[in-house]
Amino acid sequence: MIRILLTAVVGGALLAAPSPAAARASATPGPDLPRDTLEVATFAGGCFWCMEEAFDHVRGVVSTTSGYTGGRLEDPTYAQVSAGGSGHFEAVLVVFDPKVVSFASLLGTFWHNVDPTDDGGQFCDRGSQYRSAIFVRNARQRELAEASKRDIESRRGFGVVTGIVDASTFWPAEDYHQDYYQKNPVRYRFYKFNCGRKARLEEVWGEDDGG
Repeated sequence: MIRILLTAVVGGALLAAPSPAAARASATPGPDLPRDTLEVATFAGGCFWCMEEAFDHVRGVVSTTSGYTGGRLEDPTYAQVSAGGSGHFEAVLVVFDPKVVSFASLLGTFWHNVDPTDDGGQFCDRGSQYRSAIFVRNARQRELAEASKRDIESRRGFGVVTGIVDASTFWPAEDYHQDYYQKNPVRYRFYKFNCGRKARLEEVWGEDDGG
């Protein structure tokens, strides 16, 4: 994340948090997921703290999990991913009830929480690990994702660089990253403001409500 947060605000406490890597499992999705009623979507949009917050406020979303996906390392750590070179993205795994919210609607939430024109990261977080991407799990998700990308390019005149790629193993991030915006609201708001996320989203999307 942004260096000013780690040094000026969080200091050594965040960096010293114990890694629960031994207890983490690759997940797409876990065995306790009622597969006949719930579905899974995976999105990368820069800081996974911010993407968790965005999707947690969507009716029909059952849970969100911050994590890493798309790279070469097994059971990667935050230090490895944030340093770059692992091939992983910071991402969020969204479990949702398709009877309440559709994947197409989740795509609308995703697009309006990223800068789809930025191929060097997102907002203040720079590097390939912070790029935006949609990780599709089946042909239907790919069809919807590609259609939504074309629609945005047509309606908004954007050159969209967001990737649409096949989903791979999702590795949950360390416990201290989960629900960070709820557990550390002051630090989170400081990070989000200084990262310029809200300001840039307003520049990109203006009054567009995603309809």
